[in-house]
Amino acid sequence: MLITGQCQCGNISFNLEWLPAPTRIPAWACACSFCQAHKGVWTSSPSADLKVQIINLALLTRHTFGTRTAEFLICKQCEDIPLVTSEIDGRLYAVVNIHALQGISPALLKHFQSDFDGESVEERTERRRRNWIANVTINGS
Repeated sequence: MLITGQCQCGNISFNLEWLPAPTRIPAWACACSFCQAHKGVWTSSPSADLKVQIINLALLTRHTFGTRTAEFLICKQCEDIPLVTSEIDGRLYAVVNIHALQGISPALLKHFQSDFDGESVEERTERRRRNWIANVTINGS
């Protein structure tokens, strides 16, 4: 299943090839204050293929906090956060914000709450390696 997504203004867009086609798409609402303030509800599939296009790199900012093991890609123009990346052992992993998905029926989403407080860096890294999108390409102008 090919799923498209983008920030509100379209500066950051993506194609997410989800194989096999999902019967349900997991949607994790993170309990941290940053995700709560920015409506971060994330999804991923380790077998998916994510291709990201950034039209204007000058309008992109990357935010890290806490363990500094993930980067939130933020569009300066519309202030959306369509995805988060994490580099693990030289490989880029990602999750996408369900609010950036286009053309997905809300009935396909299965919502969960998540709280990663108290998780060690090693546990966090291993969770991402197991669950995040493992094939990520980012192209920018």
